[in-house]
Amino acid sequence: MEIIMAANDWAKAEMVSSIFFMLFGLSYILASIGFWQFGNTQLSKALIFPVLIAGALLFSAGISFYLSSKSMQTTFETEYTANPSALIKSEIERTKKTMSTYKNVALKVFPAIVVLAFCVSILISNPLVRAISNAVIAFLVVLIVLDSQALNRMKTYNQKLELVEKDIEN
Repeated sequence: MEIIMAANDWAKAEMVSSIFFMLFGLSYILASIGFWQFGNTQLSKALIFPVLIAGALLFSAGISFYLSSKSMQTTFETEYTANPSALIKSEIERTKKTMSTYKNVALKVFPAIVVLAFCVSILISNPLVRAISNAVIAFLVVLIVLDSQALNRMKTYNQKLELVEKDIEN
């Protein structure tokens, strides 16, 4: 039953993380409204839609992550009671796949895109291109920070799952 507590703790932590996605998304949306209302320069006017899109993506991702974590939290115990071995094996596979994705995308691809967007922002003087580059940077930095934290939580959860799998096998 310790694994049920670990799964619930992991799901709760993911739900808290998803709230940060929503808060960043909301702050980007509010910033976009601020650029719309108070922006006086070409760049600030150009930032309206890119920042609004980044905010909407972050906010919707936060809602999606929250709902999936909440669903996992409510179904884990039932599924574990029904077939512990199968659930543990599927959770281990899922966590390994997710960790691989985090390592490859959030910690390699996203930083490369941030560097590219930074270079574009510096080298191209078109306000819309610069605004899009800046919005991409702001969006991806949030993803990198929050996903690196999620990776650490996933590693810990995976280790607990593997310990339970060894106990079940013995």
